[in-house]
Amino acid sequence: MPILSPSTASLLHLLFEAAAYAIAFAIYTRTRRSDPSALTQEQGLGLILGAAVGALIGAKLLAWLEAPFDPAVLLRLDPLALQGKTIVGGILGGWIGVEVSKARLHIGRPTGDAFAFALVAGIAIGRVGCFLAGLRDGTFGTPTDRPWGVDFGDGVRRHPTQLYEVAFLVALGLVLARARRRARPQGELFLLFVAGYMVFRVAVENLKPRHALVGGLSPIQIAALLGAAAAVGVLLRRRTARASVRPERAVA
Repeated sequence: MPILSPSTASLLHLLFEAAAYAIAFAIYTRTRRSDPSALTQEQGLGLILGAAVGALIGAKLLAWLEAPFDPAVLLRLDPLALQGKTIVGGILGGWIGVEVSKARLHIGRPTGDAFAFALVAGIAIGRVGCFLAGLRDGTFGTPTDRPWGVDFGDGVRRHPTQLYEVAFLVALGLVLARARRRARPQGELFLLFVAGYMVFRVAVENLKPRHALVGGLSPIQIAALLGAAAAVGVLLRRRTARASVRPERAVA
């Protein structure tokens, strides 16, 4: 990998992160508008605000839990800093933020599907920026002797975990597109995304430098396991509820 200057690496990281947010927002708004039972403008803005605030808090909090005694703790808490955020915390925090907003806006139906493809695209684009940022970003993998290992400038070949994530997200996006063509019930695409992505993160974190907290798992892995369990639990509960309603409709 060409060694980029710190200023160039930071600029590329910033550009890719900005592109990730812009494209994800565009996909979200387009998907939401195509929904036949679209939300009102006020409800849509409320969900976006809830997602943004929840994602920011979750991303920063989980990143801080990864290294609470890091000398750069103030940077980790800076809401404007590129460093010191974790996507797992952002997704889970954003999910909680949306649910809080839905309760306040009296929205009773699932609304997560509009976020699914937006998150797939946004995270994939952002990870390219993380890869180009090299060692400065801190998302690289552990040393490896595999032929695809990447030297980020310090003479050590490491797992390009950022590119692993991009490849996984492309595959997950194809799975979700196939599920959408099968006309899944509302909300299932988002739950499938969360479950799939969280399981992936539990696995890929084993290829990154990490601090084990409980049972050999890092805070990110623990949060990802909880997130996957929550998504699967909600998915199963909804399917059970739908199955129990069908006989009643048949009798009626």
